[in-house]
Amino acid sequence: MQRLLRSSLWVMTLAWPLVAWLSITHARWRWLLAVMGGLFLLRWLMSGRPKNAALAPGKYLAACGALLCLASFWLHENHLLLWYPVAVNIVMLLVFGGSLLSGMPLVERLARLREPNLPHVAVVYTRRVTQVWCLFFLVNGSVALATCLAGNMALWTGWNGMASYLLMGLLMGGEWLVRQRLRRRQ
Repeated sequence: MQRLLRSSLWVMTLAWPLVAWLSITHARWRWLLAVMGGLFLLRWLMSGRPKNAALAPGKYLAACGALLCLASFWLHENHLLLWYPVAVNIVMLLVFGGSLLSGMPLVERLARLREPNLPHVAVVYTRRVTQVWCLFFLVNGSVALATCLAGNMALWTGWNGMASYLLMGLLMGGEWLVRQRLRRRQ
């Protein structure tokens, strides 16, 4: 049951752009804001105290999503929903960028969960991957901010509901291919 609930919460997070678009452009779907706010709140409550610092952003993002949904619902200010992707990118940039300043980059921490004794070349590589993700969150967040300020729902939905997910998937897939190629060389 808990696995189903967790899966549902992640699907809800991915569906954010569609739900935001529906509730802004079609008044009859405004009730989705209360449901989404409740699901974000549930995600926040279920996240508890993360054992791994890399998982802490999920708790903050769930709280942010709940606040934006509920505030939008009660204040009848639908444009508040548009800011969630900006918040996601800011939080992720702070997490990834902060890890570059704190000694061990986030990607290295994640890699060490699987392979505790990383060779030096892998440590250098994980630092570079963390920097690439920082650049991605900076650019993606800037475009998300521009779409919010433009106030064009088609543009906002196209970027935040499709293009950014595709680019993120391409970055993940491209990084995985590069990593596999580097492993074969060694």
